[in-house]
Amino acid sequence: MRYFIKLAYNGTLYHGWQQQPNASSVQETLNTALSVLLNSTISIMGAGRTDTGVHARLMYAHFDFDKFVDGQQLSHKLNSYLPKDIAIYDIMVVADDAHCRFDATQRTYEYHINTIKDPFLQDKSWYFYQKLDVVLMNEAAKILLKHTNFQCFSKVNTDVNTFDCTVYEAQWQQIGSQLIFTISANRFLRNMVRSIVGTLINVGLHKIDLDDFNTIILNKSRDKAGFSVPAHGLFLTEINYDYITN
Repeated sequence: MRYFIKLAYNGTLYHGWQQQPNASSVQETLNTALSVLLNSTISIMGAGRTDTGVHARLMYAHFDFDKFVDGQQLSHKLNSYLPKDIAIYDIMVVADDAHCRFDATQRTYEYHINTIKDPFLQDKSWYFYQKLDVVLMNEAAKILLKHTNFQCFSKVNTDVNTFDCTVYEAQWQQIGSQLIFTISANRFLRNMVRSIVGTLINVGLHKIDLDDFNTIILNKSRDKAGFSVPAHGLFLTEINYDYITN
C-alpha cells in the first residue's frame, strides 16, 4: 500500500531534504523514525528537494508499506518521536501508482526579507536594509510569466532534461518591515527561486532595468543573472495535486 505524508519542517539544522552520506537531512530523519515505528525498513520519496537551510511549511512525501496503518495514530506517534523542527500533519492511503513528486501540478515558494534587524527572525528571513523599489520589482516579476525557459536562473551542471517551467504567479508584498516574494509554477529548477530573487533585488536597487531583466532571461546564461540570496529566507509553502485538497 502507498501512503502520502503531509508535513512541515524548519530546515535550519538540516543539509536539505535529500539523504546524504555525512550530513543530517529531513529525508533520513523521517526514514529512521518510520522504520522504528513500523518495525520495517522504510524509504520515503519527497515531492521535492529543498536545499540546506530551506524551510517547508507544506511538504508531501510517500512511502510503501504492506500493511494497513491508521494515519492519525501514526501521525501522533511520529510527532512524539521526531525532533521538534519536523511536524506531521496527516498520513493518508493513496492509489498504488500515486507519486508525490511526479503528480504534483503546482508548487509555491515564498522568500522572506526583513528590512529591520530582528533577532527572532534571523533563521527565517534575510535581513536586507537597503531601500528597494518594490513597485519596479513587481513590474519585473510580471515578465517571468511571459517566459518558459529559465536556464539563466538554474544552477549550472544540473541534470535536467529541460529548463522549461510555467510560472503562474510572481509578486512582492510588503507587510510592515517584511518583504515577501511569492512565486508559483508547475516545476522549479535547482536554485531557481533564490537566483530570481537576487536578480529582482538588482532591479529594486536600480542596478538593472526591466529591459535588462528580460534580456537576462533570453540570454539563458547564469552568469548574466543576479546573485543567489541566502537559503534561510526561503519557504516551500504549497504543493497541489488533482486528488488532494490541502
